[in-house]
Amino acid sequence: MAPPTPLLAVRGSEGLYMVNGPPQFTENTSFQRESGKNSKVFAFSKDGSLFAWCNGEQVNIVNVTSHNVLQSFDLPKTVCLEFSPKSNVLVTWQPYTTAKDGAAGIPNLQLFDVKTGECLKSFIQKKMQNWCPCWSDDESICARGVNNELHFFENNDFSTIVNKLHLQKVTDFVLSPGNQPSKVAVYVPGSKGAPSFVRLYEYPKFEGPQSMLANKSFFKADKATMLWNSKATAVLVVASTEVDKTGASYYGEQTLHYIATNGESAVVQLPKNGPIYDVAWNPNATEFCVVYGFMPAKATIFNLKCDSVFDFGTGPHNAAYYSPQGHILVLAGFGNLNGQLDVWDVKNYKLIAKPQAPDSTYFAWCPDGEHIVTATCSPRLRVGNGYKIWHYSGSVLYKYEVEQNTELWQVAWQPFLNGVFPAKPIKYHAVPSKVSNDEPKPGQAYRPPALRNKPVTSSKLHEDEPPQNMRSQSKSDDKPLSKTALKNQRKHEAKKVAKQEARAEGNQESALAPAVQTVLHNIPPAVTSGDPEVDKKIKNLRKKLKAIEQLKDQAATGKQLEKNQLEKIQKEAALLKELENLELGL
Repeated sequence: MAPPTPLLAVRGSEGLYMVNGPPQFTENTSFQRESGKNSKVFAFSKDGSLFAWCNGEQVNIVNVTSHNVLQSFDLPKTVCLEFSPKSNVLVTWQPYTTAKDGAAGIPNLQLFDVKTGECLKSFIQKKMQNWCPCWSDDESICARGVNNELHFFENNDFSTIVNKLHLQKVTDFVLSPGNQPSKVAVYVPGSKGAPSFVRLYEYPKFEGPQSMLANKSFFKADKATMLWNSKATAVLVVASTEVDKTGASYYGEQTLHYIATNGESAVVQLPKNGPIYDVAWNPNATEFCVVYGFMPAKATIFNLKCDSVFDFGTGPHNAAYYSPQGHILVLAGFGNLNGQLDVWDVKNYKLIAKPQAPDSTYFAWCPDGEHIVTATCSPRLRVGNGYKIWHYSGSVLYKYEVEQNTELWQVAWQPFLNGVFPAKPIKYHAVPSKVSNDEPKPGQAYRPPALRNKPVTSSKLHEDEPPQNMRSQSKSDDKPLSKTALKNQRKHEAKKVAKQEARAEGNQESALAPAVQTVLHNIPPAVTSGDPEVDKKIKNLRKKLKAIEQLKDQAATGKQLEKNQLEKIQKEAALLKELENLELGL
């Protein structure tokens, strides 16, 4: 049986419609196009079987296969939609409004039973941030944050709060994916000198200090982003401040923390200073990729011990995207970067392709793990709107540009459950395509008029770092070094080289100016008196005189001495006299 063809939903000023995925790229006529500019939002269910959207008049749910309308709700102002993981519940959110007399507004967050259309529960949810409740994958648990508490419901029965987790000033939480027992990661920001912290719990074990699976506290955190791996064994926490007090970065400060459900935690050591742009778990849950550092940024894969496995070197990157099967990684540079895509075979650490997707505001893998969509959407960019469908080998298979004075607002692939599309062997050569990419030619660097008729000399603001397989390096050593040990080793080697260079310079100077070299010529030869105390004083005086001779040598070579160093030289005669008296026994 042939695998299904994912659809691509497209929303813009031309309406809402669906496009058949590769290889057809034609409009899906079974879905009736929603014309006009009033389509505000759409959402697929997790398995891709259902599709919901708001057309400015009502919210509709259709079956993607039969395209039969299953439910319609009179909610014209809906701007957010979300299905529960097993498609039993549709959640809608409208902006919260109050009455003119200041009375409390009506509930604006609704939960509907998809099969019956019944409203299961309504809540007041004032902010759009974290508006949607979170479900476990089997929908046995649903959680919602309310005023320093997390409220837990079970089996989609929203009439009773079964459990509560109370934490003062809790601002964010994430339920773990996968099977039961479910786990929850919560973030509480620090205040009044107390640190921020992230804690992991197993539902419903919330009581007592021993109930936590893990706890990680840290300073310098105004907000935190928490990412579970697919097996729910560990969480990555990107803690960030809005302002970098050192003034080193416009983006504030970021640190990356690793927290495992077995209680282990660590700070992920990043070899280059600068912002953390993106963090992504591999779907296999055994490694993660971090894009970080001042431009050109570095990208590194770490294992569950937070040891670097592969370093991709430096490049114009600020995002990382694993394929759904986890076998391919795309390092991208969007926003103020040129849209370069570095496509890597993760298993063999081999570069597959390096295409350009300039002005892209959106990137997403197709569920088949072979195709990619990039789009330029409004309002991020209001000109040049459109989308391209690529093969990961760098070929553009389909390109669509909207007409002049029209806009593209959103595109999204129809999702599928894991396992529907198994990983296929990787192709390293671009697949044939009838569509040209029209990659922009790199512009020539500006040259001042005085240099335009002269030969071009290559000059770089920085040296690009090549990719490195850290795993093979660690295997070649008898004992793998930690990050701290590597750092200390590099410092030690740098000091050693500096000493050797200084020594070589000293030898060169002595050869060029032998008259300057006066090694301890004023110091009498060593004499012992037999008295330990006197010998100790003699030793200290000789040490001081030796230091003075070295200062005099430095002054002779043209080095500018400090005031205290000049004062030491002036004391030479007195020290010599004292040394002579001690050795004569006076």
